[in-house]
Amino acid sequence: MGLVLFYQLTASTPDALARTLLPRALAQGWRVMLRGTDKAALDRLDGRLWIEPEESFLPHGMEGGLHDADQPVLLGLGPALNAAKAVLLLDGAEPLEGEVENMERVWVAFDGANPDRLQAAREQWKRIVAQGHKAQYWSEESGRWAMKAER
Repeated sequence: MGLVLFYQLTASTPDALARTLLPRALAQGWRVMLRGTDKAALDRLDGRLWIEPEESFLPHGMEGGLHDADQPVLLGLGPALNAAKAVLLLDGAEPLEGEVENMERVWVAFDGANPDRLQAAREQWKRIVAQGHKAQYWSEESGRWAMKAER
């Protein structure tokens, strides 16, 4: 059973968080599904991941290509077609049926300044904890990431 980590973004951007988490997951030997709800936002993120940071390369691809199953990091709107062991959920994306149980990590990143996203994340937290999954809530209010709650 995977661990679900909620990240309330107040200073960082989703792509900055992705550039932090994704290399760590790849170093563990995990493939990652990065799921969003907005294709245009994923396209922008895809572009940034190709050029930032300059000193490293993050292998990834957008869903719908010929090699989805081979991608270390697959960006898309749908299910993990790349045998992912971790999923990063952006823009209100939800874990799919059975996904939490089958992943090593599920990261839920949400805009802490958006009241609708904040409320949706609170509801996700309640559902995930009620289902008996381990969850942590992380905040960067102090200027660096700190765990604020764990269930």
